[in-house]
Amino acid sequence: MKSRASFKGHPLHPMLIAFPVALLSSTLLFDILGFINNNANYWRTGMYLETLGIISGLVAAIPGAIDYFTTVPPKSSARKRATKHAFTNIFMLIVFSIALFYRQEHGAIEIVIISFEIVGFALISFAGWMGATLVYRNQIGVNPRYANAGKWNEDYFDKNSGEIEVAEITELKTDQMKLLHLKDKRIVLARTEQAFVAFDDHCSHRGGSLAGGAMICGTVQCPWHGSQFDVNTGEVKAGPAKEKIKTYVVKEANGKVYLTL
Repeated sequence: MKSRASFKGHPLHPMLIAFPVALLSSTLLFDILGFINNNANYWRTGMYLETLGIISGLVAAIPGAIDYFTTVPPKSSARKRATKHAFTNIFMLIVFSIALFYRQEHGAIEIVIISFEIVGFALISFAGWMGATLVYRNQIGVNPRYANAGKWNEDYFDKNSGEIEVAEITELKTDQMKLLHLKDKRIVLARTEQAFVAFDDHCSHRGGSLAGGAMICGTVQCPWHGSQFDVNTGEVKAGPAKEKIKTYVVKEANGKVYLTL
């Protein structure tokens, strides 16, 4: 699923998280060195690093929140993982903020502060593990390419019932897809060699976004675990999915494509 918070196709969240990870990890390192050597300069450096780390963490959270609400497929295993990832990062920033407040109150090297930072480091490591899983396994923020796929295409509509104009006939070429957001529904409009088709953007296995997968010869493949579905009937052509996906009626008229719900 292509990230909505990106620059020239590059997702912003994975780029920005490098700053809080580096700064807050370095905070712990300098504070331990300051404690061992009883060196106020190390301790002061740790305070500056911690301040910058918290600020950069809040900045990185903005595109992360955008990805959470607009890119991660709803009702999927990735949404559950992304929720844990988000709350772990929030708790991590709270822990480091408590440590920063405590050190400003006491102004001296304290083992209590280092203990908070060790907890924060463990949290940021766990959150990073889940974040990497979201990218490398669930392909959140990844824009997969395949032959003649065309550019990533999605559109939003206020209606979620009746007959809806969703595209121009010339908008999609054979084997290209378009993600339609219709209030509480996400539907994929696609063009086969014979006609336009429409189906749920929800793999019946783990809820992966089929719009982020690949389509060829009337078959769409989920990018997460490789389940394949017939885009005309919704039937499973290859597992691990067991249940078919829902398909919808599509018609062409006057150079437009209409979806019936």
